[in-house]
Amino acid sequence: MNKIVKRILISAGAILGAIILIVGGYVIYVVASYSRIEDNLALTPEGSGSVEIATGEEYTVVTQNLGFGAYTADFTFFMDGGKESRARSADSVKACVKAGAEKVKSFDPDFAFFQEVDTGSTRSFKIDEREIVKEYFGGFSSAFAVNYHSAYLFYPIFEPHGASNSGMLTFSKATIASATRRSLPISTGFSKFLDLDRCYSVSRVPVVGGKELVLVNVHLSAYGGSDEIRAAQMNMVLGEIQSEYDKGNYCVVGGDFNHDFTGDSTQKLNGGEEVDFGWAMPFPAEMMESYPAAVRAVDYSDGLKPTCRNCDVPYKEGNFTIIVDGFLTSKNVEVTYLDNVVTGFEYSDHNPVVMKFRLA
Repeated sequence: MNKIVKRILISAGAILGAIILIVGGYVIYVVASYSRIEDNLALTPEGSGSVEIATGEEYTVVTQNLGFGAYTADFTFFMDGGKESRARSADSVKACVKAGAEKVKSFDPDFAFFQEVDTGSTRSFKIDEREIVKEYFGGFSSAFAVNYHSAYLFYPIFEPHGASNSGMLTFSKATIASATRRSLPISTGFSKFLDLDRCYSVSRVPVVGGKELVLVNVHLSAYGGSDEIRAAQMNMVLGEIQSEYDKGNYCVVGGDFNHDFTGDSTQKLNGGEEVDFGWAMPFPAEMMESYPAAVRAVDYSDGLKPTCRNCDVPYKEGNFTIIVDGFLTSKNVEVTYLDNVVTGFEYSDHNPVVMKFRLA
C-alpha cells in the first residue's frame, strides 16, 4: 500500500513539476518577447498622390476601425465579456475588411484613417489586411504604423488569441511628404502585456503657400489603461495639435479614442442608463483648456449616432452603443460636415465617421 501511495505521490509531483516548468517557461517567453518600438520612428510613405492641398477648398476625411476583420454583427469578443478570441474564418476576415474598405471608399475621401489593420496575426488567420485595403486606394499616398506586436497569447485556453501584428493605416490623395510614429505612454505593470504598443502616426502633407496639413491617426488605450495613462496619452495628442498650430500648420486628428467622445453618448444612446464597461470613460474636455488651439468635432450634421458597440453579446438594436471614434482639429480648420455612419455593425464593431473641412 505504501508503495502505491509513494508511486502516486511521485507521479503527481512529476506532473506538477512539469506544469510549473511549462508555465514558468511560457512566462519567461512572454517577458523576453516584450518590447516597445522606439519613439519618433520615421515611417516610409508609399505611393504619391495627385491632389494639391490649398486653403478654402473642401476636403473629406473618414476614419474606420476595422476590428481586425473579425467583427460580424453576431461576433462576441472575450475581452469584452463575450466568447470568441479569433475571427471565424479566413473568408470572413477578407469579407469584413473588404466591406470596411468599400464603405470608406464610397465617401470619395481625400484622406482616410484605418485602425486595427492586421498584417500577420493568429486572430485573423495571418491575412495581410493592409494589402487588401490598399487595393481600394490606388492613386493614394499611404503610411503604416505598427501598434500591436505581441508574443503568442495562450488564452483563452481552448482557442488562444495567439500572436498579433497590427497597425494603423493612413491614406492621402495628396503626397505624404514624411511620416513619423510617436509612442504613447502605456502601463509599466503587468497589464502592458495585454495592451497594444500604443502610438499615433503623424503624416505631413504640403499645403500651397508653404504650410503643412498634419494628419494624425490615433488609437488610444482601452484595456490596461489607467486614469493616469489615459490623461498622459490625451495630453500628448492635444499637445501635438497645439504645437502644429503654433507653427502655422493645420492639424486633423482622427481615429479611435476609446473614450466617450461627446462625454454623454453613453447616457444619450442607452436610454439614460449609466453603463460602465471600464473602458468607456468620458472625454476629458477640461484638458482642452490647456490647449486652446484644439477643437473637438461634435457638432453632428445628422444627429447623435453610435460609432461602437460592446461585444459581450451579438449585436441587435437596443444593445449598448457609444461614440468613441471621431476627430479633433486645430482651430484653423473649419468643419463643414460631420456624420457617424450607421452600418448595423455588419463588418466591424465600429462605424465610420465622415468629416468635411476647409483650411482657413
